[in-house]
Amino acid sequence: MAGTSAGTAPPAVPAVRVPRRRGTELTLLVVAVLLSVYGYCAVGLAKNDTVPPGAAGYGAGLGVLALVAHLAVRFRAPYADPLLLPIAVLLNGLGLVLIYRLDLETPNDEAAPAQLIWSTAGVGLFIAAVLFLRDHRVLQRYAYLSVVTALILMIVPIFFPAVNGARIWIRVGGFSIQPGEFAKILLAVFFASHLAANRNALAYTGRTLWRFKRLQLPTGRVLGPIVAIWLLSVGVLVLERDLGTSLLFFGLFVILLYVATGRIGWIAVGLLLAALGAFAVGSLEPHVHSRVEDWLHPFASIDAGQGPNQLAQSLFAFAAGGMLGTGLGLGHSILIGFAAKSDFILATAGEELGLSGLCAIFLLYALLVERGFRAGLALRDSFGRLLAIGLSSILALQVFVIAGGVMGLIPLTGMAMPFLAQGGSSVVTNWIIVALLIRVSDSARSQPVPTEAA
Repeated sequence: MAGTSAGTAPPAVPAVRVPRRRGTELTLLVVAVLLSVYGYCAVGLAKNDTVPPGAAGYGAGLGVLALVAHLAVRFRAPYADPLLLPIAVLLNGLGLVLIYRLDLETPNDEAAPAQLIWSTAGVGLFIAAVLFLRDHRVLQRYAYLSVVTALILMIVPIFFPAVNGARIWIRVGGFSIQPGEFAKILLAVFFASHLAANRNALAYTGRTLWRFKRLQLPTGRVLGPIVAIWLLSVGVLVLERDLGTSLLFFGLFVILLYVATGRIGWIAVGLLLAALGAFAVGSLEPHVHSRVEDWLHPFASIDAGQGPNQLAQSLFAFAAGGMLGTGLGLGHSILIGFAAKSDFILATAGEELGLSGLCAIFLLYALLVERGFRAGLALRDSFGRLLAIGLSSILALQVFVIAGGVMGLIPLTGMAMPFLAQGGSSVVTNWIIVALLIRVSDSARSQPVPTEAA
């Protein structure tokens, strides 16, 4: 082979785009809808020995929502990850099935119809975000507007009556909304924007505000604004007794600092501060202290002759499920009480689907988070990378906090399992998160990928 003459430019490396995989997405959506309809029918057969009369309508409605969402992705985000939308549809469909199953035990308190309406609104916002947000980098311009709006949303519930010991709801007549659910997305946008803009200063190893061995903190001018916003948001949430969201924001803050700087010391500092804060709040705040006591002694109420509390009933439900579960509609998790459809809905899944079904649900969440991380790491712009990792981390932290609480691994905190639990604000914000991940993944996968020259 003849050598290349001096001064001759090397041959250009060809670049290819990844396959769009929209056909794969459509096939997975059909599977997700069919599995949801199967679960709906299984509940009716188990409880009434007949297919529920609304099964066809439920399947058609869920199918239409999934199809319209798919068309929006196909035409506006053709290179988006093909797994994100089907996973969201399957989790949302399963959540509707579980809520409907529990509604059969509480005929005077049905939540499935309202949850279906909220799910429809969430898919509508998903479609709007995919259609009108053509570039995720536009959000970086509104970083400070996002943080101001987030703080306002978190402060407003303080002026409304507490619900189950926490002031996190705005209730007007029969309408209720949880503003903190929307605030978490806005704070993720602010954190990602600020950290991306000051990434070099945050990783600066020269003159710093404070230094201890290998841990070096940047100047207060750089780190100060984001720490102040984080402290203010967590302080408001502590006043509202919404400690689950406080933990979520703290975890998001530490994760994004680590990703932006690459310094593992942030993880160590975060764990230390989280442990100190948890000890202080758990010891001094009566509402939280009672939950810590329930976690340490879940069967104390039984020993005292007062019957099992919610955590004990949840543990009994998981134990009764065994490996394969009792079957949809055949469990007794309704004994948990008023939070069976919200905080403890995972106990219903564990009892009626068993350990195998529970593992499948966790794998769906893990896959959703992994695809979000993958999209972020494939991007070249720092803001998009941090935004995708931040949004994915929100989902991961929620699953950990809620699952750990209802399984007795950590003290229980009041949060909603993404897509599964009853909660209109939660399901709407989760659909917005998926829409943003769709947009980020489309940007990442549409970038030409260089290949080796033949």
